[in-house]
Amino acid sequence: MEILRTPEEHFSTVPDFPYAPVYTDVGGLRMAHVETGEGAPVLMLHGEPTWSFLYRKMIPVFAAAGFRALAPDLVGFGRSDKPAAVGDYSYAAHVSWTRTWIEALDLREITLVCQDWGSLIGLRLAAEHPDRFSRIVVANGFLPVADRPAPLAFRLWRAFARYTPVFPAGRIVQAGTVSHLEPAVLAAYDAPFPSERHKAGARAFPRLVPTHIEDPAVPANRAAWQALGQWQKPFLTAFGKKDPILGWADRALQKHVPGARGQPHRDLADAGHFVQEDAGPELAALAVDWLRG
Repeated sequence: MEILRTPEEHFSTVPDFPYAPVYTDVGGLRMAHVETGEGAPVLMLHGEPTWSFLYRKMIPVFAAAGFRALAPDLVGFGRSDKPAAVGDYSYAAHVSWTRTWIEALDLREITLVCQDWGSLIGLRLAAEHPDRFSRIVVANGFLPVADRPAPLAFRLWRAFARYTPVFPAGRIVQAGTVSHLEPAVLAAYDAPFPSERHKAGARAFPRLVPTHIEDPAVPANRAAWQALGQWQKPFLTAFGKKDPILGWADRALQKHVPGARGQPHRDLADAGHFVQEDAGPELAALAVDWLRG
């Protein structure tokens, strides 16, 4: 397996992100994270094609409220190692890498905050290791179990990720965001990917979503979905409603997860898929109030 690393100088002009990376070995790969604050851990998992920078508006809110705010870069993203071939990535590998990272830091009583692929990984881990997780906040994410056809918008996105000669991370984030992103922010999303070869993990993610029954991830996801159907711990959703692919998914989670009943779920009417960009401080404040309540 060929491993690529993004030189640190590519992150030198990233705005509003003053956190030094911490590196952890996860089965021979280096996984990065940032953290600040002390207290019970709040674990923020990003998705496609972002990195921990996505949570820059939320990290200080959690830290100021007395929590240990942690945001890792998934393997293939941010400052983490990047296997160079699309075939080096699998759903199971991402779950395993992230589980190894959690175990290495011995995180317990975790409040999970997850979005996009952060939900696909985080919800699997919470369902499989409930002893480590105490609460869950989902924003524009889901746990697919191949029980319905993939929507056209997702199929178009998957084809784009596979066949486009240039995969522009910053422009993709802007397309999923209602608010206008400044050039420095767009450049920050491009920073981890100095070449197209560094983007194998980002290109792999759409095709790893289990949308058909033969997908190898389906049995584990269905088992996790069944476990979430018995999850009694607090479970909160806060979804950006201007998301054509996942804007609907909060209702299914609220209906399925017992711990979601009676919680102060929030519809973020003016937010898109990347709700952390459109309403990050609002989402963090909602979560803090909920945690304190």
